[in-house]
Amino acid sequence: MTLASPIAALVAAAAEGDQRAWNEIVARYTPLVLAVVHRHRLRPADAADVHQTVWLRLVEQVGRLREADALPGWIATTTRNECLRMLRMQQRTQPYDPQSQDEPASPDDAVADLDEEMEAAQRRQALREGFRALPEHCQVLLAKLMADPPPSYAAVGEELAMPVGSIGPTRIRCLDKLRKTPAVLRLVGPHTDDGGGVVGAEGRSGVGKR
Repeated sequence: MTLASPIAALVAAAAEGDQRAWNEIVARYTPLVLAVVHRHRLRPADAADVHQTVWLRLVEQVGRLREADALPGWIATTTRNECLRMLRMQQRTQPYDPQSQDEPASPDDAVADLDEEMEAAQRRQALREGFRALPEHCQVLLAKLMADPPPSYAAVGEELAMPVGSIGPTRIRCLDKLRKTPAVLRLVGPHTDDGGGVVGAEGRSGVGKR
């Protein structure tokens, strides 16, 4: 019998609700998320939205990743896709300069851009509404942990008077509460392709094809 790799074992345990496994995943890969976000030079509010969306999607999809060992790649790709979505939205909302040599967008492109912009705006609004619906302790903790650069668990624990070992599990519970808020449930949900793979941030199938 082949033994699961450490990453696969973490993913399997997290999918079963093991809070220690979630704690380890979040602690291990938060620097990766922040590094990808930092490379795209997003505005602080957009960076916070991307960071939150990535972990929210992982909470939703962890039980359906086809290749658990590809988790780091899934996290990096999902973060990158969300960053690119934000950047495209920023570029497309810039006013068109008639003296520019660039061609203006066609009507079809304009409709597609508007649809994508509205979708992104709706997603951010849902996250904000869901965040406001969380218990105060969840709002405070998630806000602290989304700072850039991220604070250490020791610093957060001291500031919030929380045991360090409870921060990771509490974070996951708060993200799960966020996923289950009515505002988020209306817009953010798991989708699968015909082969059972998870659809990622840009509509591609999940880890197995990335």
